Amino acid sequence: MKVIKSIIIFILVIALLGMGGIPARAQQSGQYFPQTGHNVVGEFWTFYQSVPDAAIVFGAPLTEQFTTGDGSGLTVQYFQRARFELHADLPIGARLQVTPLGSLTYQAGAPAVNLTTPGACRLFPTGFGACYDFLLFFDSHGGVGRFGNPISAFEFLPDGRLVQYFERARFEWHPELPAGQDVVLTDLGQQYFNALHEDPARLNTSQPLSPDIVARPPVLNLHAMAFAWKAVTLPTDAQKIYVIVQDQVFSPVQGATGIATLHLTNGQDLSYPLLTDANGIATLPEVRFTDQIPGELVKVDVAVAYRGLISNTTTSFRIWH
Repeated sequence: MKVIKSIIIFILVIALLGMGGIPARAQQSGQYFPQTGHNVVGEFWTFYQSVPDAAIVFGAPLTEQFTTGDGSGLTVQYFQRARFELHADLPIGARLQVTPLGSLTYQAGAPAVNLTTPGACRLFPTGFGACYDFLLFFDSHGGVGRFGNPISAFEFLPDGRLVQYFERARFEWHPELPAGQDVVLTDLGQQYFNALHEDPARLNTSQPLSPDIVARPPVLNLHAMAFAWKAVTLPTDAQKIYVIVQDQVFSPVQGATGIATLHLTNGQDLSYPLLTDANGIATLPEVRFTDQIPGELVKVDVAVAYRGLISNTTTSFRIWH
C-alpha cells in the first residue's frame, strides 16, 4: 500500500511539473504545524523564523493566512499567543507587524499592586514596573521589542493567579512550575479571535494528518467538575476532593491550575492549590477536620484556569453524627 501511494504521489508531482510547475502557494517556504494542523508560509514564516524562541512567545498557528473582512485589505494570521499582520503598502522588512493584543484585551479593575522595588524592578515610561521573574522572562525573550511596555501593575485574577499586561502579551506567574519555567504567556491570540467573533471554521485543520499524529484542537472553553470522596462524614473525620477539567469537546485538560476552598461549618476556610494531570484530574490532599456541626453542609468552591480561560464549580458534603 505504501509503495502504491508513493507511486501515485510521484505521478502527481510529474503531472504538476508538466503543467508549468507546482501551485504558487506550495512554492512558498513555510512550515506545517501538526499540533494545530496549520501552515506558516511566506513572509509570515520568514518573520516567525527570525525570532529564536517563536514557539514560546507566539505558539503554533491557529489559522491559515486570510484577508480581514473590514475592507482594509489586511492579511492576518492567528497564533496561540499572537496575531501577525501583513501591511502590503509598507516597505519590505516593515510589512509584518504583531498585533498589540495586550492593549486590545486589557480591562482595568482587578485587584493590583504596582511594585517598584529598587534592584528587583525596572520602571517603564508607562509608569509601571516589571519585576522579579517577570522581568527575567521579559529580558530573556526580547524585551520591549517583543512585548512592548507594561501597561498594568501586577494584577490578581479571581482564582488568585498573578498576571501583568504588556502591550503585546500577558504574563502569568505559575509558582507550581519549576524555577525558570514559572512565567507563562497567556493565549491572547485565541482570546482575541473569540472576542472578534472570527469564523470558527478558520480553526479547522488545513490538511489531513497521518494516522499516527493526533491534532488536538485548541482549548476554547473549560468545564470544571468537583466531587467529594464521601457524601457524609463524621464531625471529626477526613475527606478528599476530586476536580475534573475538560475542554469544549469534553477532552481532558492537562495543566489547568486553580484553588479549592472548603468552608467548614465552624467558620474556618481551608484553601488548597490544584493542578490537573494528563487525565484532566486533580486530587486534593486529604483534608482532616474536627468538631464540625452535625447536620450542616461543608461547601467547596473551586476555581480553575488554563491559558486565560476560567471555570468555577462547587460541591459539598454533609456532616452527620
